[in-house]
Amino acid sequence: MSKRLLMVMTSHDIMGDTGKKTGMWLEEFAAPYYAFLDKGYSITLASPMGGQVPIDPNSLADDAMTDDAIRYTKDEIARSAVESTIALEDVRTDEFDAVFYPGGHGPLWDLSDNAHSIKLIEDMIASKKPVGAVCHAPIVLKEVKTPEGKYLVEGKTVTGFSNSEEAAMELTEVVPYLVEDELSKKGGNFESAEDFNVKVCTDGLLVTGQNPASSRPAAEALIELLD
Repeated sequence: MSKRLLMVMTSHDIMGDTGKKTGMWLEEFAAPYYAFLDKGYSITLASPMGGQVPIDPNSLADDAMTDDAIRYTKDEIARSAVESTIALEDVRTDEFDAVFYPGGHGPLWDLSDNAHSIKLIEDMIASKKPVGAVCHAPIVLKEVKTPEGKYLVEGKTVTGFSNSEEAAMELTEVVPYLVEDELSKKGGNFESAEDFNVKVCTDGLLVTGQNPASSRPAAEALIELLD
């Protein structure tokens, strides 16, 4: 039977009080989506509000358009799925074998402290199912606890968009959280590669990727856990 994979994306589309648009980073959705799809997984998309997931316009710029991102623009099925996600509160954990969170700055606002997301991850981990997140999306782990009541990332090797990458984007003062700081505060052993280089950490059931370039490698690491 094919594996059933849930991808959880942001519904948030404004970058703090700058008035600039944000959302999910297209490559961080497209690369994992096609990695899972090409493995024959059935994929369900969810977001806090359901419906249309906003895509960060910067991730549609020519220099950000990877092969997977271009494939997405020509894929009517994928595009319509991103326009009609189910609401996170309607997700039933027992229907899925794993969950993956693509990044973009959006999750810093609406998935960092989202009660439905926290419970979803806690239930997945308690059911011994893998959880993946890339770039800014590892922020979703900051309030997640183990069945024993400890922070999930405590003592675990994790990665995500690093402080120096956020500084390079000149957004340190704009974002509500810095992924590296938050995961470190909760006891995570945060590792990162040079800015914008590939880095993936797998620790137990947890897979985290550092940045857009790490999206497909993170998905492949999750696939390895599922296989």
